[in-house]
Formats: sequence, structure tokens, C-alpha cells
Amino acid sequence: MIVLRSEANGQASGRLVSADGCAREQPPALDPAERVRAAIDRSELIEAVAGVQADGGRLLALGTVEVRPLFSEEIAKLQSLGNTAQDWARVRVADGFDWRRVQHSAFHGDVILGRFARQVQVAEGLELPTGIYRSTLADCVIGHDVLVSDVKLLVNYVVGEGALLFDCGRITCEGETAFGNGLALPLAIESGGRNVQVYAEIDVEVSAAVARSRSRRGLLDRYAGAIADYVGQATSSCGIIRHGAVIRNTPAVRNSYVGPDAHIDGATLVADSTLLSDHDECVRIESGACVTNSILQWGSRAATLAIVDRSVLTEHSYVERHGKVTDSLLGPNTGVAEGEVTACLLGPFVAFHHQALLIATFWPEGKGNVSHGANVGANHTTKVPDQECWPGEGAFFGLGVNIKFPADFTRAPYTIFACGVTTLPQKLAFPFSLVNTPSASYPGISPAHNEIIPAWLLLDNLFMLRRNEAKYRARNRTRRTSFEFQVFRPDTVDLMLDACRRLEAVQHPREIYTEREIEGLGKNFLLESNRLRAIDAYRFFIGYYALRTLKDAIEGLLEQGRTTAARQFLSSPSDQPRWEHARQILRKELGITDVFSGLRQLPEILEQVARSVERSKAKDDERGPRIIDDYAAVHVPAAQDQFVQESWSETRRLQRDVEELLSRLQLSAGDRPDCLGAGVRTAMLNLEK
Repeated sequence: MIVLRSEANGQASGRLVSADGCAREQPPALDPAERVRAAIDRSELIEAVAGVQADGGRLLALGTVEVRPLFSEEIAKLQSLGNTAQDWARVRVADGFDWRRVQHSAFHGDVILGRFARQVQVAEGLELPTGIYRSTLADCVIGHDVLVSDVKLLVNYVVGEGALLFDCGRITCEGETAFGNGLALPLAIESGGRNVQVYAEIDVEVSAAVARSRSRRGLLDRYAGAIADYVGQATSSCGIIRHGAVIRNTPAVRNSYVGPDAHIDGATLVADSTLLSDHDECVRIESGACVTNSILQWGSRAATLAIVDRSVLTEHSYVERHGKVTDSLLGPNTGVAEGEVTACLLGPFVAFHHQALLIATFWPEGKGNVSHGANVGANHTTKVPDQECWPGEGAFFGLGVNIKFPADFTRAPYTIFACGVTTLPQKLAFPFSLVNTPSASYPGISPAHNEIIPAWLLLDNLFMLRRNEAKYRARNRTRRTSFEFQVFRPDTVDLMLDACRRLEAVQHPREIYTEREIEGLGKNFLLESNRLRAIDAYRFFIGYYALRTLKDAIEGLLEQGRTTAARQFLSSPSDQPRWEHARQILRKELGITDVFSGLRQLPEILEQVARSVERSKAKDDERGPRIIDDYAAVHVPAAQDQFVQESWSETRRLQRDVEELLSRLQLSAGDRPDCLGAGVRTAMLNLEK
């Protein structure tokens, strides 16, 4: 939404009100069915299954090497080494087969064995010769240089070249299996209603589109049809273990696809699952983890007694330290430790590292935190568990919070729910807020209402907000998913514009406000002093976003040698959605119609942002020594904090860039009007106070 300047209470204030003005291009709607069909065309799982169905897995495990029956002297030698077979005629081997590498093993049904010539590492500093030792095999194809050692039962599997199966119980495939594909997960509602059928390459975007499109029957029908095609092509009559995979010290593996270089080590059970993996992004299931009816994508991990059931771990997500994930999908780089996640769709970079509860939560935006003791799942209220929570991007659930359902915080991204807060069912619409227990009691305000401070992160904790941007960028390990790391971008800025409009729409100021006076406050109250501070904060950072975008756009023009066009840039509509969005704000909200005017103000704004980052961190330096005697001896002061220093370095670089831009534009004294727009100028002064 674009907002215009106007008068408020008879004074020029740069007030923001709703208006038409910004024709921002919207991305094309996602068609989940098309994404499924694209996945079918490139799926490593489907390709592997097709190979198995075509020739029983010989090409997959052995390449083009020919196989032959055993020679009679080979059978005799094998028997002399303690081997037995139900029918030696049904045991075939690749050319170059070395009978000395098969010892004390039993063969049942049709078995094909590859060549065994190399050594394989089974532990640090220990290599053993490949081959079959002290194991029982039935109806299997074993690739070249595989080591199968001390496996009590290996049934109906194709094992790729170089795989290691060591000290295991039962590795079996029982009839046809789709390896967990096609299961319907009850995302966001425990009792169902937003069910999403999954496939091996599914991502957060597809899951969210299906879960939130329940009234689009055509879309859902097309998706169901595409999933049926996928499952049909992914269904195999035998299990598959790809080249380089490791299964070690595990009692049971059943009906699973184990991708290239995947590691299963010390797991308790892996069943009816797909593990998409490769050499650089291997999947790991280890240290007592149990994975059933699930999909684990590249680089994901289940470890240290984790339980993953009927769930999807997308690339580089993980569950560890007794964490439990059921009927859920974890987005990239998201981790769950110790706590419980049930019937949830979690987007990227959600941190969940302590004992807490997350149930029926629809959180595709991710980038949030769930603290110890948080109970995001108060949805039963003695009735059917059919309620849900939509936290929105960057939500931070503090220690011991209780979030009662239903709840919608999607229009309040980067909101913090402070320690011990209990929220009533509500919809909140103020970005960057703090929801806290009341600082005082007020007549006419329900004791169940909390206090909200809109824009609190912008005012008092900018360090956290900016650090998150850098943290997520540094921690991202995905190769297949791209992210928007910038917090201030068109969609969040539009939410700030809308919030500012509603705050400024107050005609008769009062000491305290609720949802009755200001839409979007939910079950919270707002003090007048915090309303005014929030207006200034929103306005300032709207200007910060627009001017940063102006700088980037001008740099792009100058790189193309279009200096003249750059001078007139603000007056010409653009077909670039992000720049056009910022251009409308600069002209219609901030009153900036001249490129030089905007760029001249940016260094001062950058300076103030950097000071705010350091100031918000320095609060710890002031409070800590008053409580902990030797605090200063063990905590780095804000000025020396690595991220604070990086913020200042970036600020100086950006300021130099702006000065260089102005110089390249051949700025003359007559081109230097000092007009940023009354709204942002006032906001800067107020924030500095």
C-alpha cells in the first residue's frame, strides 16, 4: 500500500494515509502441480527406480559390466570359505569377480555380486577389503567394491558401487514401496484441513501454496494428479542403496531409498523413507535417531536420539538431542533440538534449541526463534484440535510464553513475545513490535490484555534485527533455495506504511488505546507515548529503505554509463518493481523529487542507523556491571563487538559510495537542496532524542 503526506491536527507532520499510486508488479502465481512435474523430470529417485524396474538394478549397481553364472570351481572355493547358497545357479557374478572376498555368508534367491578389489574405510585409521563377510543376502544386486560385513539379513535391495553396510541387523524391502512419497501431512491443523501430499523434492514454497489454497479446487486437483504420477514412478519393488552410501551399526533399515553418500550410523530405525543425498551434501541419520515415513533432503540430519516421523526435512535442516518432529515440514537451515514439533510447516532459519512445544503452526516465512518453555500450541481448549497459528516472518517466542490459538501475526513480522507472556486468540498487524506483560494496570483494560510497543525492534533493538540479516546470510548452506535476507524490502515496508497509517489516523489522542480505537492491536493495549515513537520509527525506516534503493538504482545506471538518465531518474516511471516501489515512496511519501536531494541525506541516515545498532548493544554494557561484579572482564563492550564493528565498516563504505556517486553525477553547489521531506527529517530528530 502506498501512502501520501497530509496534515494532522492542523500541523504539517508528513502524515501517512492510504492512496493509490504504486503499481508494483506481482510475481506470477505458483502452480504446485507444475513444480511436481518438473521434479519428476529431474528426480534422482525416479531415475533410480526406473533403472531398477528396467533391468533389476544391474545397470545402477554394476554399470555395463556383464554378469555370468559361477564356475563350478568358484562354487567349491566359496563353500570352502564357509559360504552356502539355497541354489548356487541363482548366484551370478560380474566379470573379474574374486571369490576370496566372499566368506562365511549365505545366499537365497537371485543374487548378483560385483567385482571386489579395493579397500574401504570403516573407521578412522581402519580399512578393510571390500566383499561379503558373515552376512545373509536374499534377492539382492551388490555393486562393485561394496563391503557387506556382519549384516544379519539383507533382502531385496540394489546396492550401488562403493557402499558400506557394516554390523547391521535387518536391511529389508517388503514388497512395493514409494519410500514415503505421497503421504499427506496435516500441516497447520492437527485434525486436518490443510493436508499436503509430499514428494522427495518438495519445498516450503510448494507446501505453503497447497496448504493455503484450500478453496482453489482446480489447483488442488492438479496437484493431486501430479503427486499420483510422481508416486507411481517412484514406487519400486525393491529397496535402493546408492553408491558411496554408508549403513553402519543400525538394527533395522526397511523400505528405504538411501541416496549417494548418505550416512546411517548408529540409528535405531530407518523405515519407509527417502534420503536425497550427494557427496558434498550428504544426509546423516546417526546416534540413536529414528526416522520413519519421512523424506530427508540434501545435507539434512537426524541425530542424538531424534525422532522424525511422517515428516520432511528440506535441505540442511536438522533434528537432534531428543527432538521430535511429527507430521511436519522443516524449511532449509531450520533446526529442532530437545523440543517437539507436530503438524507444523516451518520456513527457513527457525531456531528451536530447547525444550518447547510447537503445534499446528503455519510458518513458511521462518527466520524466527522458539525459546525454552514456549508453548505455541494452546489450541485444544477442550475441543477438537482444529485451531492454528500463523507467526509471520522473524517471530521470536520468548521463555515460557503461551500462545493461544487461533493466532495470526503475519502482518506483524519480527515481533517479539517477551518472557512469560500469554496471548489471547488474536490478529496482530504492527511490524517489529514487542508484546510484553503490562507495565501497569489501567482502568477499563482487561487484565488478560498485554502491552504492545509497535516498532520496538527499530527503536530499541536494531542490533538484533541487523545481526539476524548477517547471521542468516552466513549460516545459509543451501544450493537449491534462494533467500531474501534484507529485512527492509517492499513487502515489509508496505506493512510499515499500513501500520503508520493506522497509528496516525487517531483523531482524538488519549492515554491508552485498544483494538476499538486502532485496528490491528489485537488483544493488547498501546500507550500514547509509544504510538508517537512508533510513527517516527516507521517513517524513518521507510525513508531508509527508499534511499538505500535509490542509491542501488543510481549505481546500476552509472555502471551502464547513463549519467543523464540518472539525473532524471526520480521523475520517470520504471518497469523494475523494487525501484518503482521505492520511487513512489520517495516522491509521494517523502517529498523527494530530486536525485541529489535524496543522496545527500543518505550518509546522515546511515550514520544514525549504525549508532542505533551500537547503542542497542551498549545497553548490556550499562546493565550488566550493575548486576555481575566482573561483567566487564568477561563480556566484550559494544564498541568492540565484531558485528558492531562490521556495521560501522559497512556504514563507512556506503557513505564513501554515496559521495562517489554524487561526484560522478558532477554535483555542483546549485544541485544541493537540503530537503529530505518534513516527515523523515522530523522522525530523525525524534529518534535521535
